[in-house]
Amino acid sequence: MFTLSGFADEISPDLTVQLDVLERLGIRYLELRGVWNKNVLALDDREIKTVKTELGKRGIRVSAIGSPIGKIKIDDPFGPHLKDFRRAIDIAEYLDCPYVRIFSFYVPEGEADAYRPQVMDRLAALLDEAEGHAVTLLHENERHIYGDIPRRCLDLLEGLDSPQLRMTFDPANFVLCGVRPFSEGYALLKDYIAYLHIKDARMAEQEVTPAGEGDGELPALLRALVASGYDGFASLEP
Repeated sequence: MFTLSGFADEISPDLTVQLDVLERLGIRYLELRGVWNKNVLALDDREIKTVKTELGKRGIRVSAIGSPIGKIKIDDPFGPHLKDFRRAIDIAEYLDCPYVRIFSFYVPEGEADAYRPQVMDRLAALLDEAEGHAVTLLHENERHIYGDIPRRCLDLLEGLDSPQLRMTFDPANFVLCGVRPFSEGYALLKDYIAYLHIKDARMAEQEVTPAGEGDGELPALLRALVASGYDGFASLEP
């Protein structure tokens, strides 16, 4: 069964407006990426407490922390980033959120495989930090990072082999990498998909489109997930 969520910061930077629209649409979850023109990890304790209070008033919960963890260059300093990751875990636990989105670091174009050891070391460090916490890390396929195409996504998931690491499957991001998401990615990755972004794109124009109007093969993907017994979030990222 699909449970709808979405990036409410694409509605408005204002939390009240975000929640008003979600309520009107009957959506009871949001993927928390930003409010008040600040990324979730830049919110201070007072602001996070306000978010929790306002969510509680509306009966809306957080499906995932839409963190930017792993969206740095592979040779950028890792210490400060690890500190940010600890903050992401703290926020997830405080908001009773099961997932933290992560990425696998920007690597030089055409040289991704050469940076595999560094990527694996950094992701292993994130998993070490997450151990003992009730959160699952969701790797999202994104252009220009190590795990941008299905083969390397599978390499991460199999190589790290952790129950605390699963995948956010983003069809549009695969399309923008020249990959047919269902035809070329689903069979490889289906055992690891724990979260889905409803997002589409056209390959030729290299641009995001409304869901169903691009090359993201969303109907086939959704049918396959239903047939597999998928029971998780479908997060709108229009």
